[in-house]
Amino acid sequence: MTATLIFGASRGTGLEVARCLRERDCRVVALVRPTSEQAPLVSLGVECVIGDVLSTHDVRRAFRRLGDGGRVVSTLSGLTPEGVYTDEEGNRQVIEVARDYSPRRIILVTSIGCGEMAPYRSPRAIEAFGRVVDAKTRAEEALRASGLPFTILRPGGLKSEPATGRGILSTDPAIHGFIHRTDLAKLVTTVLDDPRTQGGVYAAVDRDQARCANPINPVVL
Repeated sequence: MTATLIFGASRGTGLEVARCLRERDCRVVALVRPTSEQAPLVSLGVECVIGDVLSTHDVRRAFRRLGDGGRVVSTLSGLTPEGVYTDEEGNRQVIEVARDYSPRRIILVTSIGCGEMAPYRSPRAIEAFGRVVDAKTRAEEALRASGLPFTILRPGGLKSEPATGRGILSTDPAIHGFIHRTDLAKLVTTVLDDPRTQGGVYAAVDRDQARCANPINPVVL
């Protein structure tokens, strides 16, 4: 099966994606910061490349380990001590380097509220998450403009609880809600294998924890 390179794999959704892929015996490569915990990834059999996503050199080393024609998943998020959002600048590095390695697909995980969903954000959400969501939106725009094959997933509020099996994708910009990281990871792996989702932009929520002014019509995968 096609190898996958994950950025943001040391914790949260990225770690769950690595676990899902390794359960299917897929080869997984991950760029991991020197200060991040590597043991969970190593125990899964993930090939760890130690480096910084803000370093072009390190990102290139990770892509060389993956090889041409692989798949890429980015769940990058965070703010550096210098005030740089890896949500934007880290993903920009990934996108720029990816041009030289012809990935089969890049899955970018951002957030509900990005892009055309912005008008549906509440004042409270803007106050709490506005800057980071805007940074994620700029990463989305860079990926769309890159010419690379992509899919964008925008999860709602993330919960670290056991999977419910009720994760869905939606194209309705007004939808919001929550989703468990384990269910989001399963959606990521499903999208990776579904060529119909290429070029798509989807919100990801738990069917039972979703809210929308419109009828909820999940995307059929």
